Amino acid sequence: MPEPAAYDERLRVPLRWWALATLFWASVLVAFLVATPVWVAVATTAALVVAGGGVLVGYGSARLRVGDGVLVAGRARIPVAELGEAEPLHRESMRLLAGREADVRAYLLLRPYLRRGVRVDVVDRGDPTPYWLLSTRHPDRLAQALASAREDASRLSLGRHQPGAGG
Repeated sequence: MPEPAAYDERLRVPLRWWALATLFWASVLVAFLVATPVWVAVATTAALVVAGGGVLVGYGSARLRVGDGVLVAGRARIPVAELGEAEPLHRESMRLLAGREADVRAYLLLRPYLRRGVRVDVVDRGDPTPYWLLSTRHPDRLAQALASAREDASRLSLGRHQPGAGG
């Protein structure tokens, strides 16, 4: 049975995006009610609500998870044993690293509504990715969860390689 996640966060879109979308849909409905039959206005607005809602839900479904010795960021996964230091980044350092100081080989999971994040170095020599840059609402908690998971992974790997260990 998998262990509970040390860290789990879904990068949902903020409520203000939903509010703006709702106002847009209401405006479309009113504009169509004035110019078209009611059924056309309602059908068109309903289609826009379904499509727009799907986009917002899909974009906000990205997940950060640390558990079972793995970091999951969106669709990407990497064992924590292949990771180095995790550095919490706040506004300015995140902006610089996501922009002017970015490395094109880095793995990025960025959300424009999250201005903080974590940079996680990749220490696997076979991996061309130098680091992962992840948007998060809780950079300190994510960095701490990664540090703890890395310590646990190194303890387990040391225990497997010592004579007489295991079974």
